[in-house]
Amino acid sequence: MISNQAGVAYGYFKEEALKGVQQKVDELLLPAGVILDGYYFCPHHPKGTVQQYTFECDCHKPKPGMILQAAKDFHVNLSSSFMIGDILNDVEAGKRAGCKGILLDNGNETEWILNEQRTPDKIVKNFKEAAEWIVHQLPKYP
Repeated sequence: MISNQAGVAYGYFKEEALKGVQQKVDELLLPAGVILDGYYFCPHHPKGTVQQYTFECDCHKPKPGMILQAAKDFHVNLSSSFMIGDILNDVEAGKRAGCKGILLDNGNETEWILNEQRTPDKIVKNFKEAAEWIVHQLPKYP
């Protein structure tokens, strides 16, 4: 899981609160048998109010830093990977990292500024639709 959490930079909550987010996501996914290998949060924002988090970084999406770190940590081939997100910054971060980008069109995107890196390879309504599309992209073996 890769997520911008600029609320830390703005002082809305402490970085330690992200552990609770991780625990809640784990709790929600476990009944479906889903276990995430890692969590990457970017607490930075150049317009934040908490000095230690207020700067331009390489991990805040649409920059690909968190994806590149996760790929390094888990030995992931990014050219065979997919970034699913609910805004075009997620798609852009994935494409900058070398992934295919899938937009989960749930109404969160408000800008709709498209360019080569921000144009999704696929737009879906839900994760099931994303998973079905991904499966059809995989190489077929006899």
